[in-house]
Amino acid sequence: MLDIMVLGSGGWGIALALKAFFNGHNVTLWSPFEEEAKELLKKRESERLLPGIKIPDRIEITCDILKAENTDIIIIATPSFAVRQTAKRLKELDFGVVVNVSKGFEQGSALRLSEVISEELPGKRIVVLSGPSHAEEVSRDVPTTVVAASSDIEAAEFVQSALMCESFRIYTNRDIIGVEVGGAVKNVIAVASGIEHGLSLGDNARAALITRGLAEICRLGVVLGADVRTFMGLSGLGDLVVTCMSEHSRNNRFGNLIGKGVPVKEALEKVGTVEGYYAVDCVVKLADKYNIDMPITEQCYNVLYKGADPMTSVKKLMTRPERSEEDGLLP
Repeated sequence: MLDIMVLGSGGWGIALALKAFFNGHNVTLWSPFEEEAKELLKKRESERLLPGIKIPDRIEITCDILKAENTDIIIIATPSFAVRQTAKRLKELDFGVVVNVSKGFEQGSALRLSEVISEELPGKRIVVLSGPSHAEEVSRDVPTTVVAASSDIEAAEFVQSALMCESFRIYTNRDIIGVEVGGAVKNVIAVASGIEHGLSLGDNARAALITRGLAEICRLGVVLGADVRTFMGLSGLGDLVVTCMSEHSRNNRFGNLIGKGVPVKEALEKVGTVEGYYAVDCVVKLADKYNIDMPITEQCYNVLYKGADPMTSVKKLMTRPERSEEDGLLP
């Protein structure tokens, strides 16, 4: 039995807390918001995010991050923009492995989130848990498969053993760069897929967008040091497909609203945190820095940040100069 603390009481944080609890561990769920913690304590349910999913009484709910002291596993399940601030609050505490489940890049620095955590918690063993895993399904024990990635493979195996169960299969991977890049950039492609759906362009267009989006993920990932094979796995193709296709995906729903003509600000207010909206700014900067061809990402950025007309952006993608598909996977 391990002591596990989940930082972040959104849907994904709650789903992972449940997985850890029903695997026989002592679990604490932390929220940075006192009112949110009180509501969860009172109702033992997130009616907005996971209606009908009860949080067992033996899962402690708290706003006190000092309870992370001496825990075996810390799971950071906050939005990407809060990862550095959350890690910073752990600096003076003694605990075991850090597991990051947030997907994105840090705004401004465009660092991968494990790099952000490493800066704030030098020397800590860091694992990234990623893959096609909507909280709405994980919390209901729908069969789900993810990957635990770390340069420290023993740490990844430790997390695998702690959280894996009949409905939650975990593979390990040493390519933490590839797993993080896949998890972050697929959100951008999912926003673009949502825009395509909002424009009612059909299945052919969505399939093409997913396929060419995967090529963009591969190009960026390889330049950043990833193994291209990782993108054929759960944190690449797997996460890309589910996020582009599922109604559970905030990125997809947000893009769909944009495609239907809803202004960006209003769409964000309707959907909530949309990681792809923040990630596209970082990805465009990385593409420019390394001179990588990422046309879907570029057009998605133009729509979201420059007010470009979505249908005009589609036409620009379709009328790009001819090229061989053989040249399109790697930079």
